[in-house]
Amino acid sequence: MLNAPPLTAADIEHFDTQGYLIIRQALDGNRVGELLEAGDRLVASDLRTGRQQAGDGRYDGFRNTIALDSHFTDLIDHPVILPAVVQLLGADLHVMTSHLIHKRPDPAELPDTSRLPGWHRDYAIAMRTLGHVAIPRLLVKCAFYLTDLTESQRGATMVLPGSHLLTGQPEIPAGASDPVGALEPSLQPGDCLIFENRTFHAGALHRGADTRKAIMVGFGHRWVVPMDYRSQAQDFVDQLTPLRRFLVGEAFEQVEEFLPSGGRNPLQEWCDTHSLPGSRQPPVQGERAAPE
Repeated sequence: MLNAPPLTAADIEHFDTQGYLIIRQALDGNRVGELLEAGDRLVASDLRTGRQQAGDGRYDGFRNTIALDSHFTDLIDHPVILPAVVQLLGADLHVMTSHLIHKRPDPAELPDTSRLPGWHRDYAIAMRTLGHVAIPRLLVKCAFYLTDLTESQRGATMVLPGSHLLTGQPEIPAGASDPVGALEPSLQPGDCLIFENRTFHAGALHRGADTRKAIMVGFGHRWVVPMDYRSQAQDFVDQLTPLRRFLVGEAFEQVEEFLPSGGRNPLQEWCDTHSLPGSRQPPVQGERAAPE
């Protein structure tokens, strides 16, 4: 049961002006341990469903991870993060992606300027269609970190504050690897980094000794097509609560009278129960100047 909305007005202002927000200790130690064990089981398995590997073996993981283990399924309606997402994006949304990522240490010979992936915005299919000028806030990604990233060069997700307001690529000075103002956040196990699709981000170099482990869950408007799936397997859907079924994109429950949304919205009803706002109109691009 929620006692109060998780985000303050200052939190929302920070997200609107900076394009990201860190929620500390979103996961407790027990939940972190369960997710680590579940992720390790998947990566050690021979499963190919949704598997994504890159970087000559440095990256290993899975997409649509919420359908692969019940511990990841529980992140669909996380009691801290889902209310935060609703406050940032509104209640007419669904899960667009869930991505387990194990990032192994980078080879010693790689220079400090190496970034994998490089600086980019998310939801590339929309970027190709709309371009930088017209792209709106379509989704927010919630990155739960499961290993200690309090030191620099541990493979954290770097962000460029204010870059969601840019109308083009950020300028990277000659000889540099990052735009001016780029941030490599200090993150403890259980912290959650939330950023939107327009926020430029990149993978920091990983000089640590251990694998960096994270699970990212992305939520977007229901009228935006998910990245990981077109429809979920019925045996997975059958296990879910009505709210979780709604959040993985299952059909609206039909009603007799016309509703603009096309049917009942269990998430809106959940918001009403917990006194959370169910609609969100983020500032239009250019309404606020990007912070220096």
